[in-house]
Amino acid sequence: MRLSPTHLRRYKDIVLLFLRHGRGDLARQIQQGRAEFGAEGDIEEREGSGHGAASKEPEQLAADLERMGPTFVKIGQILSGRPDLLPARYREALARLQDKVAPFPVEEVESILFSELGVRVSKAFAHFERTPLAAASLGQVHRATMRDGREVVVKVQRPGIRAVIATDFEVLHDVASLLDRHTEAGRLYHFSELVEEFGRTLRDELNYEREADHMRRIGRSLAEFPRLHVPQPVSDYCSPLVLTMEHAPGRKITRLGPLARIDLDGAGLADELLRAYLKQVLVDGLFHADPHPGNIFVTGENHLALLDFGMVGRLTPLLREQLLQLLMAINEGRGEAAAEVLAELGACDAKASPADTQALARSVAAVVARQPEADLQDRAVGRALLMLDHEARLHRLHPPPELSLLGKTLLQLDEVGRTLDPNFKPAESIKRHLGEILAARIRSDLTRGNLFSTLLEAKNFAAGLPGRLNRVMENLGRREFELTVKSPETDELLAGMQKIANRISAGLVLAALIVGAALLMRVDTEFRVWGYPGLAMLCFAAAAAGGGWLVIATFWSDSRDETRRRRVKG
Repeated sequence: MRLSPTHLRRYKDIVLLFLRHGRGDLARQIQQGRAEFGAEGDIEEREGSGHGAASKEPEQLAADLERMGPTFVKIGQILSGRPDLLPARYREALARLQDKVAPFPVEEVESILFSELGVRVSKAFAHFERTPLAAASLGQVHRATMRDGREVVVKVQRPGIRAVIATDFEVLHDVASLLDRHTEAGRLYHFSELVEEFGRTLRDELNYEREADHMRRIGRSLAEFPRLHVPQPVSDYCSPLVLTMEHAPGRKITRLGPLARIDLDGAGLADELLRAYLKQVLVDGLFHADPHPGNIFVTGENHLALLDFGMVGRLTPLLREQLLQLLMAINEGRGEAAAEVLAELGACDAKASPADTQALARSVAAVVARQPEADLQDRAVGRALLMLDHEARLHRLHPPPELSLLGKTLLQLDEVGRTLDPNFKPAESIKRHLGEILAARIRSDLTRGNLFSTLLEAKNFAAGLPGRLNRVMENLGRREFELTVKSPETDELLAGMQKIANRISAGLVLAALIVGAALLMRVDTEFRVWGYPGLAMLCFAAAAAGGGWLVIATFWSDSRDETRRRRVKG
C-alpha cells in the first residue's frame, strides 16, 4: 500500500464510505435481495427500509460519491443501471449523478480549447455559449456555431481530471487486492480484475479522439436504420481533451409529455433500437455500452439520437458466436445448452470440482427455465445474463467481463424500450430478430478475402488428394503403413515412469541389504564391529547410507521439477 498523504486520505475516504453504507440498510437489502434477484424482478425494498434514517441513505450515498470525486461519481453512474446490485431507491438517487454535476468555470473551458485547438474561442466559432448545456463527472458540454453556420456542441474535459483518476485507481487497486486475498467475495468476483477493466473503460472515456472514432464507426454501422442517428464529430475540432460534434436537438425520452407521445411511434422506435444493438453486439463486435435514458434523445423528426460514446464494448468473433448461442438458448428456455455455452465462456477456478460444475448446470437450467414461463412483458434477457454471470461466479467459474457489460446494456435497453412504449416486449423482439442477425453474421463472414482463401484451400486439397490416397493405399498393401503419435506430454510421462521404476528398484536393493544383514547377524565370525558380526554391520551401514541417499535425492529431484514447472507456467 502507498503511504503518501494523498493516498492515505483516499484510503480514509473509502474506509469511511464502507463503514457508513456497508453495515446499514443498503447492505441488508443487498444481502437479502441478491438471492431473489430475477425471481421477483429487481432487488426489492424491504419492510421498514423506508422509515427513519434508512430513508435518507440513498441520497446520502449519492452525496458521498459525488464528494469523493469523478471516479466515484462514475462508479455511482454504473451502479444506477444495475438492478441486480441495488434496490430501486438507491438507483434513482444515483441516477441524478448522470447529468447533475456542478460545472467548472468557462474561463477554464476557453483555456483548454486554446491549448488543444491552437486558436481562441472567438476565432474558432462564430458563437460560443458561455453557460454549459450539461455538466458531467468527466467534462461539460457547450453549444456553439461554426463559422460555416453548422450548429455543434463542444465537450471539454475537466481540468486535472486525469491525475485525480490515476491516484484513485491506485488506491482502488490496493483495496481490491486486499479484498481478493482476505474475503470470500474477493475470491469469487476477483475485484482486482474488475478494477482493471473499469480502469481501461475510464481511460477510453478520457480520450475524446477515441470517442470520436467510436462515433464514426457506430454511425456507419447504424446507417441502415433510418430512424436512428449518431451525431458525427468535427474532426478538425477534436483532440484528446476536446470533442466537437453535430448538435442533435431534441429532448430526453424521460421528459416526453403525453401530447408528444401521440405522434411518436414508440413501439417501432424501441424495436428498431433493439435490433440495432443486436447488430452492434453480434455482427460488428463494437457496441454503445451506456444506453441509459439520459443518453437517448427524441429529435424533432421523432427519431432517436444516441449520445455519449465514451463507454463501448468490444467482442472478439469467437465471443460474438458464443453470446449468440447463449441468447438463443435463453430465449428458447434451453438450460442445458446455456450451461454448456457458459462453461465455454468462463475460466474455471483451480479449486473448482465436478460438484461445482453440476451445481452450476442445475442453477443455469433453473434461471433459463423461468424465461419462457414468464409473461413476455416481464422477460428480461439482460437480467438473465446478469443472473448467469452471478451464478457462474458462485460456482467458481469466471466469465469474461463482457458478459456483465452486455447484461447491463440490455437491461438499460429494456428501460428505454418501456419508456418509449409501456407495452414493449423486448424478449419477443429479440426472438424475432435473432434469425436475421444470424444471417447477417454469416454474410459478414463471407467476405471476398475469406471466400478466395477458402476456394484456394479447396483447390489445393482437391489437387493433392489423388496422390496422397495412392501413397496411403500402396503403404497399406506393402504393410508399411505407420501411425506416429506425438504428444508434448509423452516425454514427461515416460520420464516420470522411469523415475518411479528407479526408485522402486533402489528400494528393493535396500530392502534386500537389510534382510541379508539380519540373516548374517546369526553367523558368528572373527571379524566383529562393536561386538556384532562385521559383515552384517557392513550391510546395515550400506543400507542406511543408501536409504539416506534415496530420501535426499527424491526431495531434491521433486523440488527441482516443481521449480521448472512453475517457471514454464510463469
